[in-house]
Amino acid sequence: MSCEVANGRLEVCKDAVGGIDAIYFINYGDFSAADVAYVSGTDTIDTIANVSNLYKYELKGTNTFDQVYNSSRENGTTFAEQTLTVTLKKQDATTHKNVKLMAYGRPHIVVKNRNNQFFLAGLEHGMEITTANVSNGTAMGDLNGYTLTFVGTEKLYANLLDCSNEAGLAGGAGDVFGTANIVTV
Repeated sequence: MSCEVANGRLEVCKDAVGGIDAIYFINYGDFSAADVAYVSGTDTIDTIANVSNLYKYELKGTNTFDQVYNSSRENGTTFAEQTLTVTLKKQDATTHKNVKLMAYGRPHIVVKNRNNQFFLAGLEHGMEITTANVSNGTAMGDLNGYTLTFVGTEKLYANLLDCSNEAGLAGGAGDVFGTANIVTV
């Protein structure tokens, strides 16, 4: 039977940390399933061809990326719901426009966690903004910025990318996204 458990797992060391450091947006449609190559025998992505730009957003503070498998015995279905919630501080015209474009589209999103792991959320169907809250706060110390929630529904959890730092993500031959540019401003 192809859905049988194939490995055990030992208790791991307590050397991991929570949180995410950055996200990278890729416009939906910049690559197709044929452009994705996997590390042999795994769900880890080795390379993705034909991507020109990854748009980097640095993060600090309370930002989350959660994934949940939903499985139905009655329907015979299983899918992963990927939820990314980020807070972007300080409002500006460029971010206003980009949030609007994100809401109109459904970008793929690379998530970099604080353990230098990179995940690709919305691999097949993209990530949809479900809420985009622009806040001015009440008190002087309140948020002036954006709280965005993206949700994606995929067959699997977000795939790990075969790199351990941004230098292996894009910019050169052999990187996951090859010679794609990482755009920061």
